[in-house]
Amino acid sequence: MELYTPVLFLAALAALFAVGSVAMSAFVGPKRYNRAKLDSYECGIEPTPQPVGGGRFPVKYYITAMLFIVFDIEIIFLYPWAVHFDAMKFFGLVEMVVFIATVFVAYAYVWRRGGLEWD
Repeated sequence: MELYTPVLFLAALAALFAVGSVAMSAFVGPKRYNRAKLDSYECGIEPTPQPVGGGRFPVKYYITAMLFIVFDIEIIFLYPWAVHFDAMKFFGLVEMVVFIATVFVAYAYVWRRGGLEWD
């Protein structure tokens, strides 16, 4: 249990910071609400009316979201590899080249399908 004390302390500190930030925003934040502040923000463009059942997102949104997840997971796998690169020698290098090639294939697929074009 002694080994987990710093981890538990850090988790408690993170939770305290999260709860404290939400609580402080309720106390310190502005209290003057009007219709413009309650509307959704769309980069300065007038908000578009939403259909009754909710709006549909274009497929390009999901392709871009999946691309983000692929690269996010790639970065998660790159950190431990970079830390233990010396211990893995040539095998680690080959495995990471195969992994990055796989991710590049996913990127090329999205690029080829036009998922990065925002017409």
